[in-house]
Parts: sequence; structure tokens; C-alpha cells
Amino acid sequence: MNNMNNSYPSIPYVGYKNKNIKIPITFKGQHQSVQPGMEYKMEPLPIFENPNYSPSDKLKNKTVIISGGDSGIGRAISVLFAKEGADIVINYLNEHEDANFTKKSVEKHGRKCLLIPGDLREEKLSQEIVNKTISTFGKIDILINNCGVQYPQDSILDISSKQLKDTFETNIFTFFYLTKAVLPHLKENSSIINTTSITAFDGKKNLIDYSATKGAITVFTKSLALSLADKKIRVNAVAPGPIWTPLIPSSFSIEEVEIFGTETPLKRAGQPFELAPAYLYLASDESRYVTGQILHVNGGTIV
Repeated sequence: MNNMNNSYPSIPYVGYKNKNIKIPITFKGQHQSVQPGMEYKMEPLPIFENPNYSPSDKLKNKTVIISGGDSGIGRAISVLFAKEGADIVINYLNEHEDANFTKKSVEKHGRKCLLIPGDLREEKLSQEIVNKTISTFGKIDILINNCGVQYPQDSILDISSKQLKDTFETNIFTFFYLTKAVLPHLKENSSIINTTSITAFDGKKNLIDYSATKGAITVFTKSLALSLADKKIRVNAVAPGPIWTPLIPSSFSIEEVEIFGTETPLKRAGQPFELAPAYLYLASDESRYVTGQILHVNGGTIV
């Protein structure tokens, strides 16, 4: 595959059928100083696309909004949904190089991709996203609340009021803002999918505030599902375990990155393309009788 951007490394398997996918067990020690991180700087690059996947129009002509859709889990969802026939609207903070790569990857599959950068902690941005989506595509069928940050600290005493506010505003307030803006445009059989985490169920000693927000997302999902059941709008969530995304080198130390994911029963971190099908299931008519549920994709950890 030719580079889509001169400074963006190519991913050798993408676009080639019947090739084995080589999934790394451990990672080179690395660290990025700014969250949520840049995917194009990671080594190895996350695997966002399964070259052996055969689409079947599960989301034909649907319109999807994805927060944090530029990279990591969001990129894998964007590309898989495009393969299944959806047009994609991506909000991201400021990772323009990653976002443009994802846009070109979506367009490669014959679908449209609208990029809307900006900080979702500003509530007015959610309405701007909705307005631009309606103006471009005329409808909204699926919302995926996926953005997030994490700032590890050894003790709760090290979590400043600023960090606490930043984590909650990014990880759960944005879900409220975007859902409220999108909801008036959702019709019967629409779907809302939230990204929670295994930490909502198991906790993590150095991610106390992050885990608390993921617990909030889990209960937000269940409560919103009950609230919207009469409207036949389904609300579910996916709870990833350790997944190789830009958030990992931008939040963990070099030493932690080197062993990331090896504590799972499957002894490795997951790749974004292994997680995206869970979102596809919840977005499609295959899950028409599923609402208020959490799908766990975590390498075998029992929760």
C-alpha cells in the first residue's frame, strides 16, 4: 500500500486478501508526552483493519457519528463501518494527521467521511457536529461515544482537582453533551454505543479517576437504555480490556508499555480491529433485541 501521507508509515497487510495478521505480543518501550496521543508515532502501528473481512451491507447507507474516531478504537470502527456501507462523521481533538489518514481509509471503501475537530468539553461543539452532520447527510442513525483520557497516579492524593475535572469532563460529560444533541434526530431502531472499560468492573489502582468515569459510563448506558426503550432506540456499551491504541504510550511509562496486556489470560494486548466487530454487532439489526448491555472484549478476564 502506498503511504497516504508522506510522513505516515505504511501498514503492509492492508488491502491484501488472505494474508496472515501478525499480532505483537509485547511492544517497544515508548512514550508520548501529550494525550490522547498520535497513532502515526507508535511502533508498531496498531492494526485497525482485518484484510480478510468480507462485508455484507450490515450498515448500508447509515450515518454514524464517532467521537475520538481519528485513531485507535475509533479508527477501527470507522473503517469497519465504512466497509459495511456507512458514512462516517468523526470528531477528534487536534490529531489532524491521524484523522486525515482515517478519512482516506474510509473513502477507500467508497463511503464519505466528515471530519470535525474540536474539544467536546465545550458543549456547543456537540450541536455544531449535529448541525454539520444533518446538513451533509440529512440524518443520524448511530452514535458512538468513544473519546477518553487517562492520567495514571500512584495515589488518590496525587490526583489534582484539575486532573479530576479534566478526566470527568472528557470521559463522561462529553457523552451527555453529544447524546443530548443527537437524540432529537434519532428514530426508531437507531443505536447509541458507549465505550466503557474493564476498569469499570475490576478497577485499577493507578487509574482511580479514570475507572470512576468508566463506571459512570456503564450506569449511564443502562439508565439511558431504560429511558429510551419506549422510543425503540437501543443503548449499549463495549468494555475493552487492554487494547493497543495511542492512549497507551501517551499515558503509561516506557516500562509499562513494554509489558502492556501480558497480564490477561491470552497473554497479550488486543488490537483495535479485534474490538470493532463488537460495535458493529451492537450497531446492526443483528442486535435488535439487545439494549442496556455491556459487551466485554478483554482477552479472557472474567468480570
